[in-house]
Amino acid sequence: MNSDAMTSPATGPPDGRGRMGGSAEAASPAAPSLAHLTPPASLLLVAAAGAWAGVVLLARDMGSMPGTMGLGAGSFAAVWALMMAAMMLPSAAPFASLYSRTFTDGRGARLGAFASGYLIVWTLAALPAYGLAWLTGRLAGGHPAAATAAAVAIFAACGAYQLTPLKDRCLARCRSQLGFMLKLGAYRGPTRDLRAGLYHGTFCLACCWALMAVLVAVGLMNVIAMVVLGGAVLTEKVWARGTRFSRALGIAALALAIAVIFEPGLAPGLHHAAGTGGMGGMR
Repeated sequence: MNSDAMTSPATGPPDGRGRMGGSAEAASPAAPSLAHLTPPASLLLVAAAGAWAGVVLLARDMGSMPGTMGLGAGSFAAVWALMMAAMMLPSAAPFASLYSRTFTDGRGARLGAFASGYLIVWTLAALPAYGLAWLTGRLAGGHPAAATAAAVAIFAACGAYQLTPLKDRCLARCRSQLGFMLKLGAYRGPTRDLRAGLYHGTFCLACCWALMAVLVAVGLMNVIAMVVLGGAVLTEKVWARGTRFSRALGIAALALAIAVIFEPGLAPGLHHAAGTGGMGGMR
């Protein structure tokens, strides 16, 4: 697969000044879109729907368990992987569609390798997520003040990161198809699609980790929060005003960091832990 084939589908129109912009807003003409998915890429949405069904079933059985939900690291990673498949595959589908248009054969298998690489990155993120859930569960267990402090820290960290230049750069890369396609065009060999998924997933993780950390505060199996956060990730990547929306999310998270001091119920994942004795409150 040559680099020309990789780059041509990603070329978008220039901005109003006749040049390709370097910012996320300028990249919006080339931003991913759900409008025209290839059939293989559409299967990622089917997989996401199946993952959502699994998440709902798990949530019914596990309820609003605090901390690590009573799971060991391996089981937690499996549940986390299912959650990330549900929440993140829809936002990966537009780029996967573009990427699959460069294939001449074996689209299904090659796109599967790409998606596998993407999910490997998010599954590895289960390790720090497990550590954060365990730590906050221990700190908050039986101590409402500690639970509130942990919630403030999580919301504030999310809000601050959303407003940083690093977030802007990562989001710009996620929204710029051209940037990814130029990079992936250099990949060769039988593992190129897996490596492409790893590369894309790494930027996605760098872009979205702070939003995912919010799950620790609101409850890891809080399905409503998962839907809201998954929708937020998709919106900031595909909407023409995604960069402004991303910053608005940051301001909202900072507002929550203040509001949770006065209304601890805004962090049900941590205050459930406090109210039930932390890890010991599990069924």
